Amino acid sequence: MSMLLGTLSAVFWGVLLLSILVFVHEGGHYLAARAFGVRVTEFYLGLPCRFKLFYKSKKRGTEVGVTPLLLGGYNRICGMEGEADELMAPAFAIVQREGRVEVEAVARELNVDMERAYALMVGLADLAAIRPYYNPELGEKPYQRDYPAAFETVARDATMLTEYDAGHDFNTPQSTGDGEARPLDDAEAQLAAEVSHTYRGVSVPKRLVMLIAGPFVNLLLAFVLTTGVIMATEYSIPKNTNVLGGVTESSIAQAAGLSAGDQIVRVGDAEVTDWLTLRDQLSAACKKGTDFTVTYVRDGKESTTTLDLPEGQAVEAIGVTCAMEAYHPTLFEAMQMSLRYAGMVGEAVTKLIMPQHTMEVLDQSSSIVGISVKASEAAAAGIVELVSLMAAISMSLGFMNLLPIPPLDGGKILVELIQVLIRRPLSMKAQMAISYVGIAFFVFVFVMVVKNDVVHILGF
Repeated sequence: MSMLLGTLSAVFWGVLLLSILVFVHEGGHYLAARAFGVRVTEFYLGLPCRFKLFYKSKKRGTEVGVTPLLLGGYNRICGMEGEADELMAPAFAIVQREGRVEVEAVARELNVDMERAYALMVGLADLAAIRPYYNPELGEKPYQRDYPAAFETVARDATMLTEYDAGHDFNTPQSTGDGEARPLDDAEAQLAAEVSHTYRGVSVPKRLVMLIAGPFVNLLLAFVLTTGVIMATEYSIPKNTNVLGGVTESSIAQAAGLSAGDQIVRVGDAEVTDWLTLRDQLSAACKKGTDFTVTYVRDGKESTTTLDLPEGQAVEAIGVTCAMEAYHPTLFEAMQMSLRYAGMVGEAVTKLIMPQHTMEVLDQSSSIVGISVKASEAAAAGIVELVSLMAAISMSLGFMNLLPIPPLDGGKILVELIQVLIRRPLSMKAQMAISYVGIAFFVFVFVMVVKNDVVHILGF
């Protein structure tokens, strides 16, 4: 029973912790996209699933919700998939003219094969310019494996704005609903307007901000939490006083009768008023290798004792320690410590892609299994420990996502920069090839860290 409860606790706290951090990460992407007027159709905590709870924003049209598959999260930012095609504007015009049209009819009118016709429809749907139509009479339903046989128009106001565009008003005359015909006077111009509301249509700097926003909020959250934990933690620091904090058992000092709380006022003939002076005087006396006296005050009474050193031998110490005092770092000090910690984490994550350090980093890393166990232990230990773990994981997630490996955000940033250098878009085929390499690397990483966690948990 205890093992079952332990497992349930690990699953609960692991899922909760990772869900919060993934939600924060995706929230960064979402907020950046909306700030630039880019359409976002879905923002979910959890992996895509037909079963979901959501709220549809009336102002932005975005579905914000949660699915049962709480091991991730996603945004559907329009314009991140698909490729430009010279026939996209004519295909868009056909859908707008008909209101709802089968892909087969589009293929016939444009004189293309079904594969290209579907690519055109899917590309337009990725822009949220049209949408799939799932015909219940044909047994079609959302989240089926294949795209449906037909696509249809989306609701638009008098100025052709959709529900995903800021400032839309469907109460104006000439507004049209889903599936209603809305013929275009200039398909090319309207397609350009559609693209301008998507990821593909904004400038490269704005795209980079959208990509960086997810990792950035993870790092920002980690920085804030770490700073808070440091400020809330009570540290013991040396107190610069001539009062002894402790005396080691069976030491020279104990043999001379000294004890914790004694105030040392003289070492030999030299007066001392603080720990630094006391330390220096004791060190000098010990190096001489001859007996010396120490004058101290105990309970208001001054006494002198002789410290008996081994005849003619220098010693390293007599066995006394300084007094300690409680200290809470200031905000500035805590921020400095957080930045140093961030630097250490960033350096460790960077070593993951250095072949000479990869295995070293993996040996010290944890998978979702290890994170869940640690989250359960941290929750049992208290809120400070749990927040500290959340900060550490958020920091790692932030830096991990900045690695230049597709399909991570850093990999997408790399693709954007390559496209700037070659002055043309990379084909989807090339991008997929790069992504496969990245996925293979992370499958390897996943297997290694899971193996480490299993070995650690089972005590092998």
